[in-house]
This record gives sequence, structure tokens and C-alpha cells, in this order.
Amino acid sequence: MKSIKKNHIKLRTILIGFIFSIFLSAIGARAFYLQVFCSSWLSRKAANQYEKSLIFHGKRGTIYDTNHREMALSIDVTSIVAYPPNIEEPAATSKALNKTLKIDLNSLKQRLTSDRSFVWVKRKVTPKEVKDVKALDLKGIDFISEHERFYPNKTLAAQMLGFSGTDGHGLEGIEYYYDTYLKGSTCSFTVLKDAFKRGFDAEKSVMPDCSGNNLILTIDYNIQYLSERALEEAAVKFNAKSGMAIVMSPKTGAILAVAHYPFFNPNSFGEFDQNLWRNRSITDPFEPGSTMKIFSACHFFL
Repeated sequence: MKSIKKNHIKLRTILIGFIFSIFLSAIGARAFYLQVFCSSWLSRKAANQYEKSLIFHGKRGTIYDTNHREMALSIDVTSIVAYPPNIEEPAATSKALNKTLKIDLNSLKQRLTSDRSFVWVKRKVTPKEVKDVKALDLKGIDFISEHERFYPNKTLAAQMLGFSGTDGHGLEGIEYYYDTYLKGSTCSFTVLKDAFKRGFDAEKSVMPDCSGNNLILTIDYNIQYLSERALEEAAVKFNAKSGMAIVMSPKTGAILAVAHYPFFNPNSFGEFDQNLWRNRSITDPFEPGSTMKIFSACHFFL
């Protein structure tokens, strides 16, 4: 009786071992197939899950006067973005952002519930807004760095310098004329993120320098300032609607100042009449009048 029981246990052990051997062989064969024949495909699939290619625009070049004083430069600012697939409560998130950023609630809800993987919430926000939104600790909301054009001298030489838009493209003046020279190039950069969109360190990559070229003008800050003050004084004194003044070096012909009145601030160009944006001393034709007499006199005496 005991012999039969021992044989039964032995048979059962062999059967279980045989079944496990089949499973292990199948797993081993599958692993061999995946590692040897599908390694390239699996590597690409894995990379797509933790590698993220970011496209960014380089910083726009700085514009200097003849003495290397900054006339226009780009500063680092922060923009707020959202990843709709990662937002669990779009309605609550929209209300919280609306209260902090003063954005239209309906428009914000549409963006946060869209099928897109990435949407802008608000671009180029103030440091206080960044601090307030970070304090909310909202899931699916992120912060990215951008560049914003800044004119430290406000209205000085505004019509000559012009301005650039939100996306960094020159729209008026020198900013527009030398746009391809000043603007930074588009570069791509790969970052590594885990399943929770958190970055992690791997082999350090050097970010490429995509900055635009700098530009040095013949304009002299001090002469430009004095020209604008004199022009403003004359326009106010004689009730003129507008005025222009150009100062040149008699020895080299270099333009030292290009002044216009009324002034406008390129940092907030949208708040001013578009007619004030134009560099009228360059673009507008006018009758030379008595300025031609000197050339006539020279021709007569020659």
C-alpha cells in the first residue's frame, strides 16, 4: 500500500516537473525570440516611451548702439503649458487656473479637454503668476522657458529699432529688416522622462547654442537721447503733429541718431496707434524743398 502511494507521489512530482519544464522552455524560447529577433524593434519602442524630443528656438541676438550699450535684448521668461491626457479633473483645474491667471474659463476648458497632447495655457507670464500656479500643484500643468524681447530704454529710438512679436519674429524697423540675422535657429534636444513625466539623469547631453547674431549700430545713445528731447521740445513749442530728425557724422556719413515724435514704447506696442510704429524718416517720401538749394549753388559755382 505504501509502495503504491510512493509511486503516486513520484508520478505526480514528475508530471508537475514536466509541466513546469514545458512552461520554462516556452518562456525561454519566447525570451530568446524577443531578445534576438525583436531587439531592434523593442529598443525603438522603449525609447519612444522614455525619450522626448523637444524643439526650441534660440535666443534672439542683442542690438547695441555704437558704444555697445544695449538697445534691444532677449530675456528669459516662463510660459505655462498643459498636457490634457494627464489632467484628471479638467473642470476643477480650469477654475483654479482661471482664478489665478484671469483667462477665459470656457476657452480654458476646451483646451484642457482637447485631444492634443500639449496645449498652451498662458505664455510669458509674470514671476508672481508662476509662483501662484506652482502653489496650486495641479497635475498635468507644466512650466517651460521662453524668450521675450525687451527694450530697456523704452521709447528711445523706438521707430528705428521696431519690435518683434510673441514668437520672436521681427515686425517693424531694424528688428524686421535684420530678422533672419537676429533670430535664433530652431534646435531639437532629447530629454529622458519616466512614466510620471519626471526627468531623470542619463549621459549628460550638451545643449546646442542656437542663439542669433548680435547687431551693432552706428547710433549713439547720448546723441539719440538729446535729439529726441530737442525734437519733442520743438514739436510742443510749435504745436506740431509730428516731427523727425536725423543726425549724421559729417566725416563718415554714419547715422548717429534717428528721432521721431510722437514716441511709442515697443515693450507694449499694441497699446499705441499703428501709425506711430513706422520709421517715417526712411519710409515716407517728402518734397526736398530748400534743402536742394545748396546742391544748385554748388553746381553753379563749379
